[in-house]
Amino acid sequence: MRRHRLTIGLLALTIGIAGCEGPTTYHPANPSDQPADRTGYWDYRIEENRYRVNFAGNSMTSRDTVERYLLFRAAELTLQQGYDWFEMADRGTERKSQTYVDRPFSTGPYGYWGPWWSYRSPRFGWRTWDPFWGDPFWDRDLDVRTVDRYEASAEIVMGHGSKPASPRAFDAREVASNLRGSIEVPH
Repeated sequence: MRRHRLTIGLLALTIGIAGCEGPTTYHPANPSDQPADRTGYWDYRIEENRYRVNFAGNSMTSRDTVERYLLFRAAELTLQQGYDWFEMADRGTERKSQTYVDRPFSTGPYGYWGPWWSYRSPRFGWRTWDPFWGDPFWDRDLDVRTVDRYEASAEIVMGHGSKPASPRAFDAREVASNLRGSIEVPH
C-alpha cells in the first residue's frame, strides 16, 4: 500500500513539473492564436527574395533569446529558399509590458461594496483607504508586478553568391551553424 501511494505521488509530481511553463522554444507559431498570445516564429513572402520574419516569446523568454531565434529563423529560411546570404533591410524588437496589482480582498460587512477614500501621499502618490483595512499611512500588502514579453521582427532580402560588404548582411550557413547549439527546440 505504501509503495502504491509513493508511486501515485511521484506520478503526480512528474505531471505537475511537466505542466510548468518555461521560456518559448523554437517552433512555428500557431496561426489560429490571437496575436497577443502568439509565440514562436512566423514569416511571409513580400517579393521573390524578400521576407518578413517574426519571433515572439512568452513572459519567460528573454529579449536576447527572442532576437537570437529571429536571426536563426532568418538564416534557416534563407537556406530553405535556396539562397546563400540575407541582409536585414529593417529590424526591430517590441517590448509589451503588462502590470498586475494583486491585493488582499475582503468583502467586509457591506458585501462587495464599502466606503473608501482617495488621498495623495507625497511619497507614494494617489492611494486609497477604507475603514476595513486600517491605517491609511502604512503600506498594505500589495503585490505589484510587471510582466514583459518581447517580439522581434525583421524584413530580410536574400541573395546568391558572396554576401555584400554590409554590416547588415549575414552568411546564412555560418549563422545557422553558429547559433544551432543555442537553439532550444520542443521535445
